[in-house]
Amino acid sequence: MASRIEPPLALLAEVTHRCPLRCPYCSNPIELDRASHELPEQEWRRVLTQAAALGVLQVHFSGGEPMVRRDLAALIGEASRCGLYSNLITSGTLGGERELQTFAAAGLKHVQLSFQDSTSNGGDRIAGLPRAHEKKIAFAKAVRAVGLPLTLNVVVHRQNVAGLAEMIEMAVALQARRIEIAHVQYYGWALANRGALLPTREQLDAATGLVETTRERLKGVLTIDYVVPDYYAVRPKSCMNGWGRQFLNVTPAGKVVPCHAAQTIADLVVPSVRDGSLADIWYHSEAFNRFRGTGWMPEPCRSCDRREIDWGGCRCQAFLLAGDASRADPVCSLSPDHSIIETARQEAQSLSHAFAYRHYG
Repeated sequence: MASRIEPPLALLAEVTHRCPLRCPYCSNPIELDRASHELPEQEWRRVLTQAAALGVLQVHFSGGEPMVRRDLAALIGEASRCGLYSNLITSGTLGGERELQTFAAAGLKHVQLSFQDSTSNGGDRIAGLPRAHEKKIAFAKAVRAVGLPLTLNVVVHRQNVAGLAEMIEMAVALQARRIEIAHVQYYGWALANRGALLPTREQLDAATGLVETTRERLKGVLTIDYVVPDYYAVRPKSCMNGWGRQFLNVTPAGKVVPCHAAQTIADLVVPSVRDGSLADIWYHSEAFNRFRGTGWMPEPCRSCDRREIDWGGCRCQAFLLAGDASRADPVCSLSPDHSIIETARQEAQSLSHAFAYRHYG
């Protein structure tokens, strides 16, 4: 089997679940890994070395908030030593120019900075942290002062999508090279807040139209990546470009999964870097081979001419919504479970604004 499987392109290194923010759309697992269970520096160094040997080209340091780890600069340095392109995914609330200079000297190549809104009132309310927006603005300026390229990550939903134009202009003002505008994807904590976050069809259409016109206007100035919510799609997205095809994710406690949300699948036997090598896990583990390719697919996926385009859609979504990870992704209009999505869209027409905050602790 190994000869038929390409090596992964990227590793998402979730070095911690600790985070100062309380975002109601957090996609981390409901049960977070405690600090006492996190891989120590030496084990992360081994993971990075194995990732490079496996063929990984990029490592994305994420969390939680990766900057709570005092050894983050050392891990960035190890990634650089291994020849890995390193990217920091951060909330930008725990440091500034001094830390960024240290990271850049260690070999950091890029920063992705999350924003919850274009204003302090909206950003702080959604993040659940006073002065969060102010700190993010300062952090963004520090990224550019150090000379690192900057991408803004903006998660949009019913309660902030009206300010999307201002968020894009904020990215331009902060000299970001790219902005990733992603509608909330409903896993983890976000699923519990779906009623307060899922936009209406009218909101989605307005946002999509704005992105299309702004892309043309800012061509050569700002690259805009745009991810729509699955719930308004006719066919499912190619989640992670297919299960176990290009990406692997190592959790704070060392579990290795094909995607960020895979631990939500209750009967998935999840391997650990503490018990085996990344190469063995990537090529031979049940977790990575279970939904690889097309052989596992039920109908209507098995006969669909898009089966090697969307690879059956999202397995985590199938499990969370239909109770079985091997079923067709309910977002597909051909899925026998599509009525679940239709019901959720109807509920989004209400004007619910209350959401439950996430917190570490």
